[in-house]
Amino acid sequence: MKIKYVFGFILLLLIADQALKFWVKTHMLLYDEIMIFKPWFRLYFIENEGMAYGAKFGEGDWAKLALTLFRLGAVIFGTFYLIRICKQKYHKGFIICAALIYAGAMGNLVDSLFYGMIFTKSHHMGPLSTAFKGGGYAGFLHGSVVDMLYFPIINIDMMPSWVPIWGGKPFTFFQPIFNIADACISVGVISILLFQHKFFHKHQVSVVEGQGEEKGKAVDEMQAIQ
Repeated sequence: MKIKYVFGFILLLLIADQALKFWVKTHMLLYDEIMIFKPWFRLYFIENEGMAYGAKFGEGDWAKLALTLFRLGAVIFGTFYLIRICKQKYHKGFIICAALIYAGAMGNLVDSLFYGMIFTKSHHMGPLSTAFKGGGYAGFLHGSVVDMLYFPIINIDMMPSWVPIWGGKPFTFFQPIFNIADACISVGVISILLFQHKFFHKHQVSVVEGQGEEKGKAVDEMQAIQ
């Protein structure tokens, strides 16, 4: 699979992720909700300083900085890794999955790096956040990630008391609020786990076949010399 197609695919995902985030950030107040398909799909604007799906990575500015630097390191490593697996002709499915994970990491990294500098702070009561006007709400590396995709497919007012963990409590599935970048990472990781045998078996076979061809050429050359 050609490298230019892989990075073109990543660019499309990144544009889609950032376009939706920009629109939400500049058209919705914090915690605003827009119903798309009632009742199971809606846009619900939140911001978080953690990882995918709002998971926390410690507290305070140092935790935020560490997470941003980790994302940056992962993207730098991922760039070289994607180039390598393309050149070594890994299974196309695996390359696409790796590209999805890379695009997701890049999408959230952009938020962490620049959103604090280019956007004014979002509030629940207003005014709307603006881009490239006035001072930002945080410095470089300290931006918050914008999340908005919410799929509360199942809503139960009260779970039966005998149910472990959720017994006697309200239950919603799927509760986490995420963005396109988070979805890319999840799809990429889950697909690799599900199809890893197919992805890596084919690559191992191709490597062995390639080694066999090289050995065959070496034998032919030795025979020609003799």
